[in-house]
Amino acid sequence: MAIPEIDKAHLPRHIAIIMDGNGRWAHQHGKSRAEGHEAGAKSVRAVVEACRELERVEALTLYAFSTENWRRSQGEIDTLFQLLSKYISLELDELHKEDIRVSVMGRMEGLGEQARRDLERCIALTDQNKSMLLNIAINYGGRAEIADAARSIAAEAARGALAVEDIDEACFARHLYVPDLPELDLLIRTSGEMRLSNFMLWQASYAEFVAMPTLWPDFRKEHLLEAIALYQSRHRRFGGR
Repeated sequence: MAIPEIDKAHLPRHIAIIMDGNGRWAHQHGKSRAEGHEAGAKSVRAVVEACRELERVEALTLYAFSTENWRRSQGEIDTLFQLLSKYISLELDELHKEDIRVSVMGRMEGLGEQARRDLERCIALTDQNKSMLLNIAINYGGRAEIADAARSIAAEAARGALAVEDIDEACFARHLYVPDLPELDLLIRTSGEMRLSNFMLWQASYAEFVAMPTLWPDFRKEHLLEAIALYQSRHRRFGGR
């Protein structure tokens, strides 16, 4: 695949990826689903490195585990969280060296103790890093995020800390899981699917959506650049003419 030309002066500030296709990749290659997820972890490293090389990408959000994924088999869930711990163990020092800050978007309290400890270690070590934000959506659902934000706002209003007339879009955004995220510019979904799958429903309001046929374990820098080139080919009107 030829590497497409992109304008490095006009990159998306915030890219999010729905990492889809590990299971299908495993089936196509005669491997287990666990091996498919293991292969997908290599794509995470490739995409983080590519975004860091581009320098102007401020944030990368990866959809790692949704609130709906708890419906999967316990064996597959255990594999996913073991891979998360393995990824953190292998990559944390490099992330810190590259000045990448890690944040988590989702219901942390619903995670197992080991996963929560590993993620908290990532967040604490990288807290002062400034070159790029790697935002991991785990135990995340867009509807859950909106409901949790509404609950937080209602609690503030009930104790008199927030006036009802001050509740607007900016107020609501401040109560999302990671309120300091830049506006989402580019949302990529791999494996050719055309669904949001309950991902960043608030933030995706004006994001450019690129669906790519590539299965996630095969996704590399050139595929990311292809998506960015498509993003740059579009005229973003934000509801205007």
